[in-house]
Amino acid sequence: MSASASPYALYVHWPFCVSKCPYCDFNSHVRDHVDQAAWRDALLADMAHEAARTGGGPLSSIFFGGGTPSLMPPATIAAVIEGAARHWDFAPDIEITMEANPNSAEAARFADVAAAGVNRVSLGVQSLHDEALKFLGRAHGADEGLRAVELAQALFGRVSFDLIYALPGQSEADWDADLTRALAMGTGHLSLYQLTIEPGTRFETMVRKGDFIPADPDHGATLYELTRDRTVAAGIPAYEVSNHARPGEESRHNLIYWRYGDYLGIGPGAHGRVNAHATRRHRKPENWMAALAAQGHGLEEESALAPDERMTEALMMGLRLAEGVDLSDLQARLGTAAPINRRAAERLAAQGLLRLDGARLAVTGEGMLLLDGILAELL
Repeated sequence: MSASASPYALYVHWPFCVSKCPYCDFNSHVRDHVDQAAWRDALLADMAHEAARTGGGPLSSIFFGGGTPSLMPPATIAAVIEGAARHWDFAPDIEITMEANPNSAEAARFADVAAAGVNRVSLGVQSLHDEALKFLGRAHGADEGLRAVELAQALFGRVSFDLIYALPGQSEADWDADLTRALAMGTGHLSLYQLTIEPGTRFETMVRKGDFIPADPDHGATLYELTRDRTVAAGIPAYEVSNHARPGEESRHNLIYWRYGDYLGIGPGAHGRVNAHATRRHRKPENWMAALAAQGHGLEEESALAPDERMTEALMMGLRLAEGVDLSDLQARLGTAAPINRRAAERLAAQGLLRLDGARLAVTGEGMLLLDGILAELL
């Protein structure tokens, strides 16, 4: 495969957590023991395999996700960053992000993580209330989370944190007060997610048993609109469905995904899109390690993507962004026309759910509430 002229993003998946949160459907696992040296070597080997396909870069971002990557020893983080620097040229302003839990034990390592080369941290605060954190299965308290945000702001150039809303019993006034407090922290980025009941999670089982009732969708829509209004007024508007940033503070790594750039994924369950190929690694940590031992990398599947598949993926990702997509640019990059239902697009635009401006197509703020349905009509 030929090297791309555009920069790459590198995703590093650390699959381990202290416990499994009841809402989480990510590829995360609880293990009594992790051989840290073996995992460091395995990640470096998996990365070397991916580097062979990309011709040296440039690399614009590295993202340590999980699982709970803040459980990684800082020496392992440093080794991965140093290994990436050997394989690729780094963009001068490379963004290196680590997801982190805000409990005190992990926050105590923030200084070492910053020294290892991480310059952006994304904290899973999730709620500002102890009772809600207990419901969400989190291991930290509300005050602990806020202290972690303050510590991170002192150590990292850029800080984001997550909150989950539309919790059972959460009123509009409750969420408005939480937003006020969150915005007052002064971070340049916030990820604000509605609670969704994902298949296969403990919350799905609890809802099925009647242990709690999820928020009414209309109430969720009200909270979503409140979120958009409050963040716009604070100068940190939504640039994606659930992500809000001051101009210039957007997650550069995630923008590569949403703009359908090339990204590499290493570690258990990691996905990649590289030079018109899709890659997927073994999900279970033990299977990933066994594959590395047998074949020198953790790939379970790699397949070429046809132009129409890539175009559909690019539209589904790009229309999550407030900026939308440039259909002419996508056609030039992907070699096929966008399969847009023009009649549906014009009707949705007349309803205020889409914006059509020449070749640029974007979903409006009102339309983002109905994004899945809009995509079904458009494509």
